[in-house]
Amino acid sequence: MPETSETNKPDFRACVPIRDLRDGCMIPGQADGEELVLVRRGDEFFAIAAHCTHYGGPLAEGLVVDDTVRCPWHHACFSLRNGEALRAPALDPVPCWRVERLGDKIFVREKFSPPPPKRGTEGPSSVVIVGGGAAGLAAADMLGREGYEGPLTIVSADASPPVDRPNLSKDYLAGTAQEDWIPLRPSDYYRDRRIDLLLHSRVSSLDTKRRRIVLENGKALEFGALLLATGADPVHLPIEGATDSQLHYLRTFADSKAIIAKASSAKRVVVLGASFIGLEVAASLRARGILVDVVAPDRQPLERVMGAEVGLFIRKLHEAHGVTFHLGETVSRVNGRTVTLTGGAVVDADFLVLGVGVRPSLALAEQAGLTVDRGIQVNEYLETSVVGIFAAGDAARWPDPHTGERIRVEHWVVAERQGQVAAKNILGRREKFDAVPFFWSQHYDVAINYLGHAEKWDAVEIDGSLDARDCAVTYKKGGRTLAFVTISRDLQSLQAEAAMEAEIRLQRHA
Repeated sequence: MPETSETNKPDFRACVPIRDLRDGCMIPGQADGEELVLVRRGDEFFAIAAHCTHYGGPLAEGLVVDDTVRCPWHHACFSLRNGEALRAPALDPVPCWRVERLGDKIFVREKFSPPPPKRGTEGPSSVVIVGGGAAGLAAADMLGREGYEGPLTIVSADASPPVDRPNLSKDYLAGTAQEDWIPLRPSDYYRDRRIDLLLHSRVSSLDTKRRRIVLENGKALEFGALLLATGADPVHLPIEGATDSQLHYLRTFADSKAIIAKASSAKRVVVLGASFIGLEVAASLRARGILVDVVAPDRQPLERVMGAEVGLFIRKLHEAHGVTFHLGETVSRVNGRTVTLTGGAVVDADFLVLGVGVRPSLALAEQAGLTVDRGIQVNEYLETSVVGIFAAGDAARWPDPHTGERIRVEHWVVAERQGQVAAKNILGRREKFDAVPFFWSQHYDVAINYLGHAEKWDAVEIDGSLDARDCAVTYKKGGRTLAFVTISRDLQSLQAEAAMEAEIRLQRHA
């Protein structure tokens, strides 16, 4: 295949011999200066844009599953046929090109855009979404893509429109992401799609019989269908001697901005809690040159989630970047800049960031009489105990087909995917939520991908080397794989996801 001097990649306008493309194979190239990927699936050939619309991941390094391609970075999924973004975290489609086969050669022809959203889909008289986070925005977006044109309202307690929350503790807090990258959608998105976005708004009551919610300002909203995407709230700890201005939590855009403002003049910060949020905050503050002390009661960071071996690796990674750990203890009291730990040690801090976990926001569901058990109980279609009322995201507890248990997780991608499935089911699609839970965490230049869900395990198998930052860690119980952690093995993570999904399909047809 001829190459262009500009990109040094094959020019797909010229012919591509079929022998160069195996089934499931992807070849990166270009056409008219645009990067794209040529894909073979059986006797069919597809050409799509080379980069994921989420964070720009290279699709050629991903995985072809049936007639889709999955991004190696964060597991977004696109249709090879029309470029549609089938699963979050990508919300926008990728362009495609028409492919023509002539004898034993393939030619990439003209570019075409994905089909426009459906129009005029029947649905409830109105839809109200409570919560302006990942699940709420993804649900509203999917309702529009599925052709729902009825009244649609998002009620959000936040001051900002839905934002890319994972970035608040990662690149944005570190100072490497611009503020205008953070909103998930531009302001005109809501106007153009006739979405009534109510910010600074809290719901005081939910009447399931009269099918309405009442806001704290007294305004009542009736609904034909309701999605509770109320999320979770940070756990607040009382600390003797600490003033409110000294204690920071990270959940909203405003929270991240407040920490950044404080960091501009800070020299040393205490992070209380060795959670994912706490450690990502530590890494981001170190990127700003601030000294960080992490105080946590754990023996190793993240040991309860990923085990002692991975926890030790993460600890050494942070220590190599200058973070000081005080494990097995917590903060006893604060006196000005002096922070006293329960073990008696004293450290200085300009302020503290608390990342000690979150609690699902259940008050509204409990007040309305919905079934609640450590989360809002939903069925496989994400519908609550009341018909026409759905729940998704951090507050929802659903029957997970992979573990056989009811679980609730606090993952961004899970929340978005649940919002998408809930939206379809609001429109009567009856689609089961069976996605494998997935999240990623960034620590300096190390990305950690976690697939599945394991609250307990009896065996941990490490393939490769944690210290070399090239490994796959499998968590098993009774010989069955429950979760899979990878570092620098993105394709292996995608393959494990596809295998878990295939296992569920086999069980259903058994």
